[in-house]
Amino acid sequence: MEIITHLINDTIEFYKWTLTIADKRVEKWPLMDNPLPTLAISTSYLLFLWLGPKYMKNREPFQLRKTLIVYNFSMVFLNFFIFKELFMATRAARYSYICQSVDYSDDPNEVRVAGALWWYFISKGIEYLDTVFFILRKKFNQVTFLHVYHHCSMFTLWWIGIKWVAGGQSFFGAHMNAMIHVLMYLYYGLASCGPKIQKYLWWKKYLTIIQMVQFHVTIGHTALSLYVNCDFPHWMHYSLICYAITFIVLFGNFYYQTYRRQQPARRDVSSSSKAGKAVSNGTLNGLSKAANGAMLMGSKEEKPQENSGRRKRKGRAKRD
Repeated sequence: MEIITHLINDTIEFYKWTLTIADKRVEKWPLMDNPLPTLAISTSYLLFLWLGPKYMKNREPFQLRKTLIVYNFSMVFLNFFIFKELFMATRAARYSYICQSVDYSDDPNEVRVAGALWWYFISKGIEYLDTVFFILRKKFNQVTFLHVYHHCSMFTLWWIGIKWVAGGQSFFGAHMNAMIHVLMYLYYGLASCGPKIQKYLWWKKYLTIIQMVQFHVTIGHTALSLYVNCDFPHWMHYSLICYAITFIVLFGNFYYQTYRRQQPARRDVSSSSKAGKAVSNGTLNGLSKAANGAMLMGSKEEKPQENSGRRKRKGRAKRD
């Protein structure tokens, strides 16, 4: 019991110490005073994952077409706003794409970067609605481990990023991811418009490819920062590399199961159907040819018999 008590006390003391090195600019911003609100939202999300399907089990799925259109296009605008703010602010602050330490000053450009990153963190909380809409529409097959892991971890971990490193190297991943989410929510927004638009949305799998490229770029960029000994918390760099690897594995498996594994099956089905048609056509043609041949042979055999009968009759007539 004493060991547990000491462990809890040490954890509390360590957390108090980390607060002394936290970013003072963001401590009064919404959700940033302490981690409890963020943890409460994430816990509620996980609770809904358990209770939502039970609630919808014997109910008709909600359509939510108009809601989805508004939601998806709103996320397009939000992510584009984040991308634009990060691009403009980091350019004005002359950020380096190789190594950029965090500037905790009240410089307007640095505060603008911190604000854009805070909006990025908020957007990850809003994205919990993706799962809520899946469950309300009874699209339970969409709520995979990858989906839940991605949504829950991003929102929770980015609270740490905003609390301690709201700037510097943090901008790179958020900047790239915001642009990808513009494309992703644009796709979902167009898909929710109905079948007339859906037939033009052939590029879904390329979104997955772009996401996997993003994780490889993230690992390369982070490794380069470590190589040049960038003035940024190294433990965050190593954690980010491990985190990106998990996404490469999960997204790679999703891509294989969704797009690659189905292709041989489709080829087999198409080839078997073609073979079936060829066999049936060949059989029918063979039988028809055989039948026609038999009919022709029969007619040829019948004709000589008829002629011989006529000759016999002519012969008898002559004798008589």
